[in-house]
Amino acid sequence: MTKFSAILALLVCAVFFSAAARAQESSQESSHWLIQTLDQILPGHPAGQIEYDSTTGTAYYSQGIIVTNDGGALVADSARINAKTGDVQADGNVHLQSGDLMWVGEHIDYNFYTHRMTSEQFRAGKAPFFIGGSHLEGMAQMKTGTTNNLTATNVFFTTDDISNPAYRVHASSVSIVVSSNKIQTVKMRNAVMSVGGVPIFYFPYYERTVGQRMNHFTLTPGYRSQYGAELLATYSWFYGDVANGKIRANYYSKRGPGIGPDLNLHLGNWGDASLKYFYIYDNRPDTGTNNLPFFKEIASNRQRFHLDWQATPATNLNLKAVINYQSDPLIVHDFFPGEYTQDPQPNTFFEANKYWDNWSLDALTTPRVDSFYSQVERLPDVQLTGFRQQVFDSPIYYDSQSSIGEYRAYTANTTNNLFDPSQGFYTNSAARFDTYHQLTLPETFFDWLNVTPRVGGRFTYYSENANSAATQNDVNRGVFNTGVEFSFKASQLWSDVTNSFFHIDGLRHIIEPSANYVFVPNPNPSPATLPQFDGELPSLMLLPVDFPDYNSIDSVDAQNVIRFGLRNVLQTKRDGQLQDVVNWNMLLDWRLDPQANQTTLNDLYSDLTLRPFTWLAFDSQVRYDINDGNLNMAFHQITLSPNNRWSWGVGHWYLRGGAWGNGVWQRSDYLTSTFFYRMDDNWGVRFQHNFDINRGRLQSQFYTIYRDFRAWTAALTFRVEDDENNAVDYTVGFQLSLKASPSSHVDQDTIDPYHLVGE
Repeated sequence: MTKFSAILALLVCAVFFSAAARAQESSQESSHWLIQTLDQILPGHPAGQIEYDSTTGTAYYSQGIIVTNDGGALVADSARINAKTGDVQADGNVHLQSGDLMWVGEHIDYNFYTHRMTSEQFRAGKAPFFIGGSHLEGMAQMKTGTTNNLTATNVFFTTDDISNPAYRVHASSVSIVVSSNKIQTVKMRNAVMSVGGVPIFYFPYYERTVGQRMNHFTLTPGYRSQYGAELLATYSWFYGDVANGKIRANYYSKRGPGIGPDLNLHLGNWGDASLKYFYIYDNRPDTGTNNLPFFKEIASNRQRFHLDWQATPATNLNLKAVINYQSDPLIVHDFFPGEYTQDPQPNTFFEANKYWDNWSLDALTTPRVDSFYSQVERLPDVQLTGFRQQVFDSPIYYDSQSSIGEYRAYTANTTNNLFDPSQGFYTNSAARFDTYHQLTLPETFFDWLNVTPRVGGRFTYYSENANSAATQNDVNRGVFNTGVEFSFKASQLWSDVTNSFFHIDGLRHIIEPSANYVFVPNPNPSPATLPQFDGELPSLMLLPVDFPDYNSIDSVDAQNVIRFGLRNVLQTKRDGQLQDVVNWNMLLDWRLDPQANQTTLNDLYSDLTLRPFTWLAFDSQVRYDINDGNLNMAFHQITLSPNNRWSWGVGHWYLRGGAWGNGVWQRSDYLTSTFFYRMDDNWGVRFQHNFDINRGRLQSQFYTIYRDFRAWTAALTFRVEDDENNAVDYTVGFQLSLKASPSSHVDQDTIDPYHLVGE
């Protein structure tokens, strides 16, 4: 019977879609009926019998019947059909396709014209959401944009598509809201949630939106040595397409209770807004301070507030606002470590951008909200950018960048009075006007050599500079720059080169050498005498050498340098798609007139990506000091994913300590490993490690066991954190997630493993 039911389901889907296609071809066939007995389709099936009552216009079909109409498709063991009224009374293994839904029952009365349906026992749904029950009545299909309520009794709701679901929500009565031929909402009264037949929760009234945007709970129990036993509860809710959010209610036995809502608003032309708030009365607020004395003043009342809003209310007009308030610098570190690793010092700013074909106007405001961070206030900073554009009909191109603003640079407050705003002080405060203009003359010689000479100039005005120590008079600065860039691109194609071992189907080699000469005479005054609102920040990458890409306005200094670049790309076709087998970029600066703190050759920078196989990837970034023979920076990552059963990524990160490049660096030397193995369809494991070679410490460990329960997935995680200045922190976390509403996205475990323990 199970096999026969599956055949019926396939048949009803096939005939429905063919009928729908015919209905689209001609609206005149909207009342056309196609009635077939199963012996016409399935060879060897017993011949069907037909009885016709001429007085009522009703025909009775037995031994298997298929009925199609643009109003749906039906398969049953037997059926009584009135083509004039559209009524069908079907019995035995009834499968009805109506709109986007499949209805299954032993007896279904359905009208192909009005779409009204009555059923004693039924099941319905579209993966991954299913309902079942008895005595269903209502309209099974409605016009687009309309809604309808179906009522039923003794109903259950589940996402487990088997005859005996592992979990279900059962109710005495239910109202099913159908909109545009899809089940949108299930409203239940006296609802009981059961798992494995055991009741675990009672709802006097239960309403559930059917779809990927379903209201649901997420519970993560666990234990962490610094927090004690913990229970992280989240209720995710959705209000149509207008709003959604979460309500957090956490409890840590050693730290105390924490609560807070998350709210997301979808405002149409006025964009999207996201709000997050969290409050905790922390019994041990100094636990995670890394023994820093100026953090001992953290109070027990701790909170964070985050608001993010962005919109495009008009064409080429973008607005964005971000507000970040924290009661102390470690609340995100302590309770949202996943966010902290991505952005340990979040900014607060308001920004507006207006674009035209050749121009853009930007306004940026960055008020100081938290005194414990170093920051430059911009109140505001307005910038007009002229994109590279042709000057009339000449071969000359023009680009520019001009800005004006009021600035104040604050240092971080690291006194014992950490939360006294008067303890923060500013190092510089002034207004600044800056304008930069450049002309370029791009030419191509010999049909392959690109030559682009350029000449530009910058003027900057600083008003009287007031700071905590003294006051400086206003100052003007002019900067001249010139230079020329040479580049060409060559390629060679070998379409007949193939290799099954390396998955090679043709090869193409592309090479792009370049040389960029930049000359800037000594500016007057020098950068050392100017306030550094937009100073040169330490960077592991090589900074741009030409303007306006080099945008550290206050650090512009003399330059006489040639930047050499070389890009090599080797491409092939794999699975019908173009893929880079090798992509290698190298940069090297030759300083013709180095400054006192510079060497003749800057570091050699290399960025390499290898894909020798579809399942093997190698990524490398290296910064090598040619003058002293030092490896300043190295990052290497190998990723193996030969099949869908296992994958392994191993990486090495190295940073030489000391003063080099444009910063002072703390030595780092780490090995990272992420390994996943799916033992079978139900079990999987993931191991992640971060080993500090410099200190000989296994700094971070994650061990996760996954279990697939068909409709649910579970993850049990054990984590160990061994920071240098803190005691070893142990965490155990457990997550149970409904597949229909997963708590995380695919591969989020690798990118952000902290969510496995609810953080």
